Amino acid sequence: MVIDTKFSKIGKDQPCFIIAEIGSNHNGDFNIACELIQKAKEAGVNAVKFQTFKAKNHYSKYTPKVDLYDQDIYTLIKSLEIDRSWHTKLSDYCENINIDFLDSPCDNDAVDLALSVNMPLLKVASFDMIDLKLVEKIASTGKGIILSTGMSNLSEIQDAINICRLKRNEKIIVLQCTSLYPAPSNLANLKVMNTLSQAFNVIIGYSDHTMGDHIACAAVARGAKVIEKHYTLNRGMTGPDHAFAIEPIELTNMVYKIREIESAIGDGEKNGPRDEELEMFKLCRRSIVANRNLVKGSIITSHDICIKRPSLGIHPRFHNIILGRKVVKDIYIDEPITWEDI
Repeated sequence: MVIDTKFSKIGKDQPCFIIAEIGSNHNGDFNIACELIQKAKEAGVNAVKFQTFKAKNHYSKYTPKVDLYDQDIYTLIKSLEIDRSWHTKLSDYCENINIDFLDSPCDNDAVDLALSVNMPLLKVASFDMIDLKLVEKIASTGKGIILSTGMSNLSEIQDAINICRLKRNEKIIVLQCTSLYPAPSNLANLKVMNTLSQAFNVIIGYSDHTMGDHIACAAVARGAKVIEKHYTLNRGMTGPDHAFAIEPIELTNMVYKIREIESAIGDGEKNGPRDEELEMFKLCRRSIVANRNLVKGSIITSHDICIKRPSLGIHPRFHNIILGRKVVKDIYIDEPITWEDI
């Protein structure tokens, strides 16, 4: 399965699709949202993603207060709502600079809004994945669907995937995730990506809430084909998601590392030397060399030869085969011995 976005392809044999998760880090300022998009493009990511929700549809007013935030949850979420009139303008902005515009729509109206601007992928947040009505609504669009799986067990993930497949939507991406902000590295559990791939035969990836970029990079080395990373202009800005996000220069560095890792993974073939290694192959690999002067007609003994660099003589694996052979020309000490010499 290969999923086409507007500007990229996502699949098991495709480069990692990198999402800069802006979420609510625009702080309700359209200009900040645009600056985040522009800097994400400059960093080299494939997509930016926002979150579209309404507090009244998202949280009960009776949600208990937690010590993590100064405000009660309902009031906090209300303050983070995106202005839905932005979507068309943000979509156009992204289109103009060739970057995919994505969203986590958290209610039916938000899904319809995403469709109205022709988003190629829609994401279901970890907290919402067990809302199978929402999953069904998104799957029914025929668009690619990203399922984030923080706090979920395999049965719950199976439920969501079954809904997608019942709607004949196989454009499924499943992200391993730890729903802590920030998440400690020891809870990343990157091996789960292999479990998800084997269990569900879907494109797998990693939604990263750890500090820094090293766990996201490790996920790519382990096969993640989608990476989502929270992103901000400045970790010192006010808001719940800024402190654990990465800043533009860090995003640039993460993208660079991911592309380097992908290049380093290679094709799995071992047919060396590579063309680029040939000079070193000749100069630095060992071969069979005369250990003393050998006169034409003499018989080679183990005392007559040694193995040292460079690789201008017979391969060391033939050491025993050339013992007892006659030399057909004078060979000087330290001279590489070739097949033409014996």
